Amino acid sequence: MKKHKVYLQELSAEFSEADYSKFYEVVMRRIENGELVPMKSAKNNGRKPALPLCFWEYEKEADYTELYEELKYRYHPRINTFYYREHPECYERDREKLQLLSDYLKDHSELLLVQETMNERSFEIFHREKYFQREGGLELCKRVAITPETLAFYETSEPLSYYSCSKQTPQNILIIENKDTFFDIRRYMNSGNDRIMGREFGTVIYGAGKGIWKTFEDYVNGAERYFLGKNALFYFGDLDFEGILIFEHLIEQKQYRESGIHIFKEAYEKMLDKAWQLGFSILPDMKEKQNANIGTSFLSAFDAERRHQIRELLDMGKYIPQEILNEHDW
Repeated sequence: MKKHKVYLQELSAEFSEADYSKFYEVVMRRIENGELVPMKSAKNNGRKPALPLCFWEYEKEADYTELYEELKYRYHPRINTFYYREHPECYERDREKLQLLSDYLKDHSELLLVQETMNERSFEIFHREKYFQREGGLELCKRVAITPETLAFYETSEPLSYYSCSKQTPQNILIIENKDTFFDIRRYMNSGNDRIMGREFGTVIYGAGKGIWKTFEDYVNGAERYFLGKNALFYFGDLDFEGILIFEHLIEQKQYRESGIHIFKEAYEKMLDKAWQLGFSILPDMKEKQNANIGTSFLSAFDAERRHQIRELLDMGKYIPQEILNEHDW
């Protein structure tokens, strides 16, 4: 049994002065039942009849026998109930959803032969389309060793936003981090220009910051056929830790290694030149708590002088937004 110290004043909180005799009876009954044990060193309250001022309060251990039997026999064999046998106090919270999952595996397993989106499968099993995404469904499945592969669903991303002035293959494709620069370059290309800072591009993609990590899967899985040719991919974003890490994360993805992703070095050098003329000190401060643990792949694309400039910029806690460039620079 668990025990903890409790004071007479805490126990009397629900009783008025006129109810002392009733309060006394309640306390004595709990003492007789073994729920309260007066502390040996406790003084009494000086009333008649007197009560100790301090007790040990004992809590009965919960009896989980029936729960263990339920966990052992109630659910589909693919549901691993080990977590709930180790944490029975959490079971009541998840029981309803576990039953829905078990019933689905038992009665509708044929539906798993066709892959669905996360939200579609979520509604199909739990009758809530966002249960996986926002309401703890992924965690629940993890606790019972049910994987997304088991339930044959996949995550969706925002559709890939891009503009193409050419569908020939191979071609150069430019990934842009920010929306304003994407719109500006798209307008520039749409007016008949296919060269940006001397380099020819057929397509420009809006990356939406870190969103490119998910949306770029469309490049492999769902884009037009010419996207799948042996094209050269270039990345251009803000010159700060976050922008650098976006690029470094992209080049680590195995599905992009064959074509490779390059830095659009000419654009970064133009950013540095314009910022250098203005003076780094007047540039905006980087957002707080950016991950500064960058690798070497970004910096190695530049010569020693440019690397020194970039390091100086980052050490100052400043950054260059890609919006420093505009249609006058393309």
